[in-house]
Amino acid sequence: MLKDKILIVDDEKPINDLIRSYVEKEGYQTVTAFTGGAALEKARQENPDLIILDVMLPDIEGTSVCLEMRKVTQAPILFLSCKSQEIDKIIALSVGGDDYITKPFMGGELVARIKAHLRRQKATESRGLGPAPGRVYDFPGLWIDTNTREILADGKKVNLTSKEFEILMLLVENPKRVFSAEQIFELTWKTECLGGDSRTVMVYISNLRKKLEVNPQNPRYILSIRGVGYKFNHKIIEE
Repeated sequence: MLKDKILIVDDEKPINDLIRSYVEKEGYQTVTAFTGGAALEKARQENPDLIILDVMLPDIEGTSVCLEMRKVTQAPILFLSCKSQEIDKIIALSVGGDDYITKPFMGGELVARIKAHLRRQKATESRGLGPAPGRVYDFPGLWIDTNTREILADGKKVNLTSKEFEILMLLVENPKRVFSAEQIFELTWKTECLGGDSRTVMVYISNLRKKLEVNPQNPRYILSIRGVGYKFNHKIIEE
């Protein structure tokens, strides 16, 4: 019996074929694409369980492809890139990616990460983790439907990436708890926080404030607790 379906997106055929050979050896189904446009079409048509996405594509940047994919799928997206700078990883994760693997890569590591992400995805779905289905939060100036993931800020619809939504709900559902950046990363990405990962969280918090707050420099919803971390403003619930 075939396992989950994996969409492999890389414009270099030898690399695309190499990845396909690794994952098919593990019993996974594969779908391939060599351009960003083709990847988006395959994501819509094939409904993959996981996506391996190259950052450098000939027609559309992988990060832009990821943003579009997040409108149609919540499947884990693993970026592949020859870029190894911290800022490149932060950008990739901030647009909705779940992991970032630099080239050249080891086949065993790639397969291990694929299995880990699929395992976490299934665990989340089977245990019903995350926001309670159908629950609606109605705060002054901020409305959230956890079932449809529809968000209105100051009466205007807001589009969040998957990770932005997860971080927001972590804070909203624990309004009196202060989370460190490291805790937010580990609870959201379900993996150990290393090196500059806490900076990734800072980027996400900044993006959330830009999308939700009337004045991001003086936030009303997501508060910074100096030297500790972040929390949702529980006082707003009482208004």
